[in-house]
Amino acid sequence: MTSPYRAALGAAFDELHPRLRAYFDAIPAGAVGRGSGVFETVGTPRRWLWPVLAVFARSHVMFPVWEREVPFTVENRGVTAPDGSPAVAATRWFAFRSGAATMVDEIGVRRGAVIDRLGDPVRAEARFAATVRDGGLRLRSTAVWLVVGGRRVRVPSPLAPVVVLTERWDDQHEHQRVSITVHVPLIGRIYQYRGRFRYAIEPGGPAAQTQASRNTEAPEKRETGERSE
Repeated sequence: MTSPYRAALGAAFDELHPRLRAYFDAIPAGAVGRGSGVFETVGTPRRWLWPVLAVFARSHVMFPVWEREVPFTVENRGVTAPDGSPAVAATRWFAFRSGAATMVDEIGVRRGAVIDRLGDPVRAEARFAATVRDGGLRLRSTAVWLVVGGRRVRVPSPLAPVVVLTERWDDQHEHQRVSITVHVPLIGRIYQYRGRFRYAIEPGGPAAQTQASRNTEAPEKRETGERSE
């Protein structure tokens, strides 16, 4: 089964840095992708937004924090979406000073666009245009839906958040860099995370129960695998 990123990018997939091609490609059957690293920043310093973020935190989407040097771990598994298309289910564990937290999402593909379904249960869905720039991946949202009472409600374009994700490989330090920003019209940036990590494909098994520790940095691993950072 192909990966959602390869399906969305088509021939442009081969323009990714070789380490990113390995990371974004399909996770082999019976395997799982696991990684760990540190987010240099997570959340927003605009505390008046925290009550809104707290609503999404209950569904494991975003968190009412503003912290630096946050250890995290990630686990990615290849799955099949309800429509039969390839998808990646991701779980991230954050070791905030304010307490541990978990983010859950599922990346898929629909009509040539990357689709991210966020939360458990799903509370939001975003459609992304995918491009390759200088060997890195860039995703920019083109539509956002909220899930209310089990129904998808599209946020009108003039009000819709704009989510931008960039992933690149740092040859000098031999780790992957990830950055996500969320901007809302008339308000500006409401959420972000940025950091580095190392990642490996490992034999499959039950989902990991361990969380990130504030006392550990990214381990030296074989940096290959598939995403959903």
